[in-house]
Amino acid sequence: MATAVRPPIPTLDAETCMSCGVCTAMCPLGLDPLPRRLMHYAVLGMEDRIRAEERTVFACLLCRACEASCPGGVHITENIRLLRRWLIEEAR
Repeated sequence: MATAVRPPIPTLDAETCMSCGVCTAMCPLGLDPLPRRLMHYAVLGMEDRIRAEERTVFACLLCRACEASCPGGVHITENIRLLRRWLIEEAR
């Protein structure tokens, strides 16, 4: 029986994240660690940490309040969508 190949973490534009916290302060749900820590986890390939934040990833409203305030210009909502897709693929 063949072993299932797990998909890699998608490539995000998270390298420009300055970890300033403005995005978290703007979140209407007050979601933390979104998106600051998730960007950090993705850049470092910390799959287990991303999986541990699955509920938070799917709780995000994708309202772009964080993205509009991001001084680094990180495309946060697209990154969240990519992480959602990755988590779904991981579960298969």
